[in-house]
Amino acid sequence: MSKEMDFFIYLIENYAYYKGTTGDKVMKELIDLNILNEIFENYDFYHIDKLENAYEDIDKLISEANGKNK
Repeated sequence: MSKEMDFFIYLIENYAYYKGTTGDKVMKELIDLNILNEIFENYDFYHIDKLENAYEDIDKLISEANGKNK
């Protein structure tokens, strides 16, 4: 498994814990909103910053994607 995938799994599991949910529910939401790949591709940014900043970015991406889906 690549270092990017290892970190992505770590990020999603910790984000799920932060949100009080499960990793599979987070994954489903990200897939349904079509932003999963965008988050995965931000490895270079997320892995050098605080996880809380990644959480804020993910929240922003979800919010923006939800706005587009209305």
